[in-house]
Amino acid sequence: MYSMTGYGRGEYKKGGVELTVEIKTVNNRYLDAVIKAPRIFAAHEENIRGIIREKLTRGHADVFISFSDKREREKVLNLDENAARSYVAAADKISALFPEITNDLTVTSVLRYPEVLKSEDAAAADDEIIAAMVEALKSSLEKLNAMRKIEGEKLKCDMLSRMNTIEKLVSEVEVRAPLVVEGYRAKLEAKMKKILDNTEVDESRLLTEAALFADKSNIDEELTRLHSHISQFREICEEELVGRKLDFLVQEFNRETNTICSKSNDIEITRLGLALKNEIEKVREQVQNVE
Repeated sequence: MYSMTGYGRGEYKKGGVELTVEIKTVNNRYLDAVIKAPRIFAAHEENIRGIIREKLTRGHADVFISFSDKREREKVLNLDENAARSYVAAADKISALFPEITNDLTVTSVLRYPEVLKSEDAAAADDEIIAAMVEALKSSLEKLNAMRKIEGEKLKCDMLSRMNTIEKLVSEVEVRAPLVVEGYRAKLEAKMKKILDNTEVDESRLLTEAALFADKSNIDEELTRLHSHISQFREICEEELVGRKLDFLVQEFNRETNTICSKSNDIEITRLGLALKNEIEKVREQVQNVE
């Protein structure tokens, strides 16, 4: 089991290339990755997202990439011939307009003018930089998942502990449920005797009324399903990617508990039902953080 909350940092430092990838994740219904990186990685964003999808299935991930290139490499300079011709032509025109001014234009001075020479950054997206980024990214994801695994185990322990509490409450409802019908029968008999001035009560009518009440307030199916849900919850917790399954299962927990509360004609079962809903809500909050 993995938590959706975590942090990972990966580094690459070789041959003058220093690159760092940091990933911070929080819970989210779907996988949403936001990449913040220098422009040289813009063309590789889909590759980055693909690597992230191999390790994450849900959650919001902020990915930060930074690097510096200290390799000694030959500078590549490109001459913009049109720009150079424009500068020279402009100088000649000024010289013709103002012959009294000396034309001191030189090759060196032209080279200094803007846009005449353009320097190519050979490291912009070369194979070494991309390989460094991939290595650092995978390292950060491994550390992220290690942290998420630890947090996931804590969530698992907490949810299983609450599941024990839920099971105990369900068992208490099971014990109480049969007594509700007996209590209703006794109250109904006492009420009828009082109304009929302590004369003999029609036993068949009493049994019929008690049976109707028992059928209306019967919660055996709901209790059986709750026990099944508890068993399924524990089994699912042994898997790795469980968030969506547990989310659906918790909804079923709520459905059965709501039905028990709506059928309840007993203050004690109502109290137990509300305690159940409280524990289920705590489990639901934890499930929201599970991948």
